[in-house]
This record gives sequence, structure tokens and C-alpha cells, in this order.
Amino acid sequence: MYVHRLELVDFRSYERVAVDLQPGANVLIGANGVGKTNLVEALGYVATLDSHRVATDAPLVRMGAASAVIRCAVVHDGRELLVELEIVPGRANRARLGRSPARRARDVLGALRLVLFAPEDLELVRGDPAERRRYLDDLLVNRQPRYAGVRADYERVVKQRNALLRTAYLARKTGGSRGGDLGTLAVWDTHLAQHGAELLAGRLELVAALTPHVAKAYDAVAAGRGAASIAYRPSIELAEPTTDRAALAEALTAALAASRSAEIERGTTLVGPHRDELALTLGPLPAKGYASHGESWSFALALRLAGYDLLRADGIEPVLVLDDVFAELDTGRRDRLAELVGGASQLLVTCAVDDDVPAALRGTRYQVCEGTVRRVE
Repeated sequence: MYVHRLELVDFRSYERVAVDLQPGANVLIGANGVGKTNLVEALGYVATLDSHRVATDAPLVRMGAASAVIRCAVVHDGRELLVELEIVPGRANRARLGRSPARRARDVLGALRLVLFAPEDLELVRGDPAERRRYLDDLLVNRQPRYAGVRADYERVVKQRNALLRTAYLARKTGGSRGGDLGTLAVWDTHLAQHGAELLAGRLELVAALTPHVAKAYDAVAAGRGAASIAYRPSIELAEPTTDRAALAEALTAALAASRSAEIERGTTLVGPHRDELALTLGPLPAKGYASHGESWSFALALRLAGYDLLRADGIEPVLVLDDVFAELDTGRRDRLAELVGGASQLLVTCAVDDDVPAALRGTRYQVCEGTVRRVE
């Protein structure tokens, strides 16, 4: 799989730009702030319908424009597919596949499989559990696009359930006699258990498959200095490890019942996949709070490379993006990383200094300036 052409209209800093990309290594060179990351962010958005830099769509639309458009021609197994997304802040995005309108924007998921590593990924190690849950869910959808619907359904249920609990909480605080109407809470419990069990099972299966790839990737990046491991920590107690959906739904139902009083007191849902944690361990210690800057960087990179390797093991050849990575690495880590990713079907590298990129990865090169991208012959 590779991206043949990327076109942007009113996306971030670009009024209009088109770039023809090549299989193998593509290096985007330019000073900081000229728009290199905007290009790969657009590709990441096509792959995930999300930005790795911001939580909302509004910053993706160029100032003064009403909407932004991303067109991406993806070649897979010798066939080209055009994916188009129109981003309209505050409204549902519109999508087209092969020039035909898609019923929902998420129907484009799976058209482009992409793994992106960026400086923001340090938050996978140092940040809150939500960062690691997002990492798992994005990879889960990348691997099996149907989980986009599962994820959306679960988030909708949690939002509705939290609104009900919040209303009850506020009624109690203001002296309401019944503390709000909780008559429909049991219905939302059922929905949460059903969708939560499906999401939880998917994550557990993913972590089981991912774990050996993380250990291998960290060992390769860090040259054997330390052993990295991951483990999934659900917010509910399980009698024994399982990915059986019915058993997980039953465990979630029991946990919701047990936490009912505490949830009413606090006005929020306290159990479920949205409260789970992906534990990262380096040697005998948790990575968060104990890993050095170099170790944290290597662990975050290992998580992305592990996802890349897992997709390849599944028979999926994703596009790999390394956004401003090599400037942070010493020469040894640069060379080891180049060896690990050199066989990618398509690799996109952004850098401010051409010499930071190992010679083995200097394929097709592009000069990025304010609003323009030019291939360097």
C-alpha cells in the first residue's frame, strides 16, 4: 500500500497544494513551521478521522475558510482508490470513496492503513491513561475497521449515561427530593455492558498480539538496554482472563451494580473501558515517572513500530510516517531505526535538516516552503 497523490484545499496552512508521492522512502525537508507536519497530519486524518495534534477539527481549517478538503489517492494491490474528506467544523464530515458519496465518514476507514510516529507520542509514556487508550483504539480500528462503530457506540452510551448521572447529582446537590430521574439508568447499563464488552474484548485480543512486538521493537531501538513490556489493566475484576464477550458483559453489569451508589454520589460512570489502563513497564519499574527522556522516546517509538509490525504480520502493509523523529535520536538509534523501517512499502519522513536522515532512507526528496511543496531532483 502507498499514497500516490495528496491534495489539500484550505487545510491548515495550505490554501491549495498537490504532492505526488512515491513508493519507498519520501523525505519532506523544510524549516520548522513551514507545513511539513500538516501534510502528514492530513494523511493521518484520512487513516483515523482524527488528528494526532488537536482534539477538535476547527484548527484543521485554514483561517478564513469555511471548510477543508483532503484528497488522497491510495494504491493497494495495484489498484488506485481516491478518498476524499470534507472537514466542516461543527458539522458531520462528508466523505467520498472512488468519487461516490459514502454514507458515513467512517466508511473510509481501512482505505488507507497508516502508522504515524510524532514527537507528541511521548505522551503515550508520560501522559494520562487516555493517551494509551486512544493508541489502542486507533490501532484496533486500523487493524479491524469495524471497531470504529463499536468505539462510537460505546462513547455515545457513556455520554448519555454520564448526562443522566450528572443530572441526578445536580438535583441532589440542590435539594431535589428524588435526586433526579434515574429510571432509565438500567437501560443504559445494558447498552454499556454490551458495547463495552465488545470494545474490551477487542483491546484484550490486541494487547495479547501486540506484546511480543513491543518487546522486540524496544530491544531493537534501545540496543538491548532494558526490557519493555505492556499489560492491560481493566477497571473491572475478572475471575480469570477472558475475551468471551458474554462473560465480559456479565462482569461489566456486576461492576456497574456494585458502583451504583458511588456513581450517583459523583455524577459520572466509574467502570468500563473508558477507565482502563495500558500499563507500560521498563524492567521492574513503570515507565511513567521512572524512564529517562531517551528511554521514554524509545518506548514510544517501540509502541508505534510494534503496531506497524503487527499490521504487517496480519498481511496489511501500512504506510509508515516518521514526523521529525531523527533530530531527537543519537547516531546509533538513527541507524538502528533506519534498519528497522528500510523495507517499508512507503515511508514518509519529515525533517528540518537533511543530514539528520540516515543515507539509507534518502529516497525521493521534497522541499517544503510556505504553502508549496517541490520535488528535489
